[in-house]
Amino acid sequence: MAGLIAARVLSEFFEKVTIVERDNLQNNNLPRRGVPQGRHAHGILASGTEILTDLFPDLEKELVKSGAVYADVLNDGRWYFEGACLRRSATGRPGVMASRPLLESTVRRQVQNVDNIDFVTGRSIRELAFDGQAVKGVITEGGIIGANLTIDATGRGSKTPEWLRSIGLPSPAEERVEVQLKYTTRFFKRRSNDLDGDTIVLIPPTPEGKRGGVALAQEDRSWVVTLFGHFGHGAPEDLDGFIAYAKGLPVNDIYELIRDAEPVGEPATIRFPASVRRRYEKLKTFPDAFLVFGDAICSFNPIYGQGMSVAALQGLALKTELTNGYDNLARRFFNRAGNVIDTPWSVAVGTDLRMPETVGKRTFGVKLINWYMAKLHRCGHNDAEAARAFIKVAQLQEGPETLFRPSIVRRVFSHELRSRVGRENGITSARISTAS
Repeated sequence: MAGLIAARVLSEFFEKVTIVERDNLQNNNLPRRGVPQGRHAHGILASGTEILTDLFPDLEKELVKSGAVYADVLNDGRWYFEGACLRRSATGRPGVMASRPLLESTVRRQVQNVDNIDFVTGRSIRELAFDGQAVKGVITEGGIIGANLTIDATGRGSKTPEWLRSIGLPSPAEERVEVQLKYTTRFFKRRSNDLDGDTIVLIPPTPEGKRGGVALAQEDRSWVVTLFGHFGHGAPEDLDGFIAYAKGLPVNDIYELIRDAEPVGEPATIRFPASVRRRYEKLKTFPDAFLVFGDAICSFNPIYGQGMSVAALQGLALKTELTNGYDNLARRFFNRAGNVIDTPWSVAVGTDLRMPETVGKRTFGVKLINWYMAKLHRCGHNDAEAARAFIKVAQLQEGPETLFRPSIVRRVFSHELRSRVGRENGITSARISTAS
């Protein structure tokens, strides 16, 4: 996805764009080897959707034509935090939910319709074609593919740090946050009365339980259900074990959804050891005519669904910097991409650090924000404005600082004060039922 987005942006600035892909691509809406995470739940956040529909005006229409599901992320979903569901409210920007293979193949067809973009498939890149100052293309088993600008969009397994060292240049410093995530996915047939018509369920893991799950309505009248766990927790693949794991989540909704649903296809499991951020913006030396893009710069804990949307935001950053010319392009792009990454990285890492097992630096600021976010979520159980404010940040439409606007802070602490008075008077608020 990152490569497709980058290619579409580059097509506005270069006479010819070539995508080099290791897999032999077939637009059949099926998972492919090069995307092992492709069989699991995926989502494009609102920010990413806006950019993709700008780059590909027919994208949403084509997805819906193929069976993708329209949904208002807050009004049609169940977002559980701090023991209850966020208040439903229309966000004004419905999104489209589709499987990763359908989304990717639809975007690829849109890219293939761009006249000056070509695909070279079934070829692996062995190293960079470097002349001592600039990257002149890539070397594959089939020979050299030359380019005036080369972009590495090969994902979290990027070899750019290794390639830089091989040509005598420093590789970027890495930040790692160990999350030890395991997630397992199964598909089920979707019935008209499932979840009373809702199309999204998100149950995040708690610091104590470390288990969570998500269910999303998909094309072909199906549900994709991904169950995950940290630090030794994880759902088994067999159906009975998968359902039993769902029953042990903090909320029963996913269990109620799948306990008598008809499974479709085979299960899939993947492990994600750590979120990794490579600090290319801090390098003092970097080859000319070369950039790194998408997960190759930063790969996030996938339970937050940020990866594809951050790639889209990087695409916007790339477009801005190319518009400003080619001089010192790498430094300008990496600085702007770093600013793009700062917000989702801080949101994901800050949340992960709530778990005592997570390895990372717990500053006073992180602790303070997590303390405040817990109160914001509890306020959002009944307060639509607080719920919408959080969702806009979660969807990368606004920065975390907007959660500290005076109007939101007043709502949060007014709710906290009312709740405290209620507790002192022996009044408790209703809570969702939890699994036994």
